[in-house]
Amino acid sequence: MLIAGFPAGAWGTNCYVIAPAAGEECVIVDPGHQAAQGVEDVLAKHRLKPVAVLLTHGHIDHVASVVPVCGAHDVPAWIHPEDRYMMSDPGKGIGRSIGMPLMGELTVGEPDDVHELADGSQVDLAGLSFSVDHAPGHTKGSVTFRLPQAGDVPQVLLSGDLLFAGSIGRTDLPGGDLGELYASLARVCLPLDDSTVVLPGHNEHTTIGRERAANPYLRQVAQGLTGGTGGPAGDRRRL
Repeated sequence: MLIAGFPAGAWGTNCYVIAPAAGEECVIVDPGHQAAQGVEDVLAKHRLKPVAVLLTHGHIDHVASVVPVCGAHDVPAWIHPEDRYMMSDPGKGIGRSIGMPLMGELTVGEPDDVHELADGSQVDLAGLSFSVDHAPGHTKGSVTFRLPQAGDVPQVLLSGDLLFAGSIGRTDLPGGDLGELYASLARVCLPLDDSTVVLPGHNEHTTIGRERAANPYLRQVAQGLTGGTGGPAGDRRRL
């Protein structure tokens, strides 16, 4: 399997391009702010042909380049229905005070072809099978994508802004809910094998085993210590 990722734009959001191998079809995950040129560079380097864009959630730092990327390659975008509105109205999803400074340079709106994701579904694209888990908490329509273990390649979790190395997604933006996020961590992340590679929406990759041992929030979930109202507001450098 080929996975090429790079941080893009003002928020350093990780965009991933995934294919069975070089020279084949691929899927693009979360083309955010200023990601279009980086996507084109990866496609050219590995001789890849996109067939779809997958979106972990609707925040502008993850979808800002979805219209130009889908348009350039005539491919559909996939998003959970509860976050679909953010593609056309990004300020409503993150709060006007955060979103407005960059709105003038962003292409908002939906691509020509949009498919909606459902919890527990499987999306087969580019010779790969992505398992979809609805994981609200950061946003109402957040999802994760899992790719199964293949030979010596361990299972992969594209966690979006649910789980990071050493942290979790912020819950202080519209639609955020700490209780829902903890429940999503318990349902989606804790059952996974320790060897599962986590490709998050921001910062470096990690594994479920590493986070189970060292991530204070995931440890709280594992120990059932999430009944209080306190929790992370999140790193203000990312959405």
